[in-house]
Amino acid sequence: MKLILCADDFGQSEAIDQAIIALIEMDRLSATSCMTLSPRWTLAAKKLTPSIRKKAAIGLHLDFTHFGGAISHPKLVYLSLTRQLSKEKLQSSIHQQLDAFEAGIGTAPDYVDGHQHVHQLPVIREALLEVLSARYQIKLPWLRIAKPPLSDGFKGIVIGLLGARALNRKAKKLGFVCSGSLLGAYGFNGSSAAYLARFRGWLKEVNTDEATPVLMCHPAIDQTPVNNDLIYPARVREFAVLSSEGLSKDLASISLVKMP
Repeated sequence: MKLILCADDFGQSEAIDQAIIALIEMDRLSATSCMTLSPRWTLAAKKLTPSIRKKAAIGLHLDFTHFGGAISHPKLVYLSLTRQLSKEKLQSSIHQQLDAFEAGIGTAPDYVDGHQHVHQLPVIREALLEVLSARYQIKLPWLRIAKPPLSDGFKGIVIGLLGARALNRKAKKLGFVCSGSLLGAYGFNGSSAAYLARFRGWLKEVNTDEATPVLMCHPAIDQTPVNNDLIYPARVREFAVLSSEGLSKDLASISLVKMP
């Protein structure tokens, strides 16, 4: 059974970056998504060495709600659903983020997804597909489709309804490879034991999808709390579980891969 185990938010903070690099070195991750508008991106990118790149896919975590000229996620969703976003401005930002990725890493991204799944919203998905199709004609990056299974509850359903099917359909028509179900959605609540139980539940979903699913996670090491990181306690719990010795048994029957 194949699974892409992906850590989001690389570049957001040192605590997050340290955790992700450690997990990649432990063969507990097969992908990480980068926030290239982060003020510390140039420094963070240096951690993505050739040896790390051999172990994990490195993607762009498209961002409109955290760094740069960010707006709140609810406002972005409203503006996208009501078609009030400027495609030209969106494409300019997408190019900016891709330029920063290429400057930091030296190559195009292996894949693209979105911070808070913004890449699949109306207008944004069209702008993104146009940019990627024009920019990477020889080799398109693969795309993460944010469509959680029904077992992930209300939050998962909402994430999927914000454009998963439309992005998947449009992207495949243009020749993009797309991932399968998105696992890992929850309310960032509960204990480490509760996260482990959730993680084991997500692993049971791996063999139910024709396309390779992605299990997203958001780890960070335990240090001084990072300002404005509302889910930092959950990040620390996730890292504790993902780095634990016992997890190797849970992953024994899973083949972690870098692309769908």
